[in-house]
Amino acid sequence: MAKGEITINEEYCKGCSLCVEFCPKGCIAMSTDKFNNRGLLMPIFAKPEECTGCTICGFMCPDAAIVVYRFEKAKATVSGG
Repeated sequence: MAKGEITINEEYCKGCSLCVEFCPKGCIAMSTDKFNNRGLLMPIFAKPEECTGCTICGFMCPDAAIVVYRFEKAKATVSGG
């Protein structure tokens, strides 16, 4: 189960691929056919199930085009009777 998720703002992204290079799990890949309005190739969230929510892609993005969401593990609660 994925521990995180990312969104990529295509209009901020310039397709530099730093997010692809630095993702430790290989969750992001450069598209071969997805372009933004400026005609630049865009990265895609290729392996969402592998995302750990580490935020490295967001920190490495020079254009602040990536937002990382971390999922918290549900905590078990014990109810007393």
